[in-house]
Amino acid sequence: MRIHAFQHVAFEDLGTIRLWAEAKGHHLATTRLDADETPAAPDVFDFLVVLGGPMNIYEEEAHPWLAAEKTAIRAAVDAGKGVLGICLGAQLVCDVLGGQVTKGEHPEIGWQPVTLTPQGAAHPLFAGFPETFTAFHWHGDTFSIPTGAIHAASSPGCANQAFVLGDRVAGLQFHLETAPANLVSLIKHCGSEIVPGNFVQTPKAMHNGRASFAPLRDLMSRFLDSMEAVIGS
Repeated sequence: MRIHAFQHVAFEDLGTIRLWAEAKGHHLATTRLDADETPAAPDVFDFLVVLGGPMNIYEEEAHPWLAAEKTAIRAAVDAGKGVLGICLGAQLVCDVLGGQVTKGEHPEIGWQPVTLTPQGAAHPLFAGFPETFTAFHWHGDTFSIPTGAIHAASSPGCANQAFVLGDRVAGLQFHLETAPANLVSLIKHCGSEIVPGNFVQTPKAMHNGRASFAPLRDLMSRFLDSMEAVIGS
């Protein structure tokens, strides 16, 4: 399988998705949007992963490449490719599907629980997931559920945590791909966003939750196995 990532900053990379892909022998390539690289066309990949980043989807004046990226994501969806958006990436996918991205009521930063909706629990992409699990979060904005998609997950701090359109397009507001190095980098580069709140952890609390990395990686692998099965069918 040919996997392509749209990456927005150096410190938010594929994380454990890379480990899964390398173990499976899949081909990996990346477009660095922040380095003004041209987004890849759908004919060069089977599965597109749109990663996170500290910018917002509506900041096209500061980040002109956002417009081209949105066009490329739309082309991937229209071509029937597998598409996974994570955090900012999920918001971008929502936007190209006609949904809305707005400031969330509560920022979520750190380890927080996520609960699948009945529709999410029944969807093949979440096969093997527990009803409630711990995921890593780092976001202030939130997305609506695009028309035609299912509302797949929620959390106490954010009602819309995941959506799935059909069987191969998904948006996850939370992070399953986060590895220990990603946590360190996020705190280093985005630490100014850590302000007291009901759903915001201190750096110490985030580091104290490191036991969650192993089950998080397992859930990421389960999700990718399910996506792989769909793309290869």
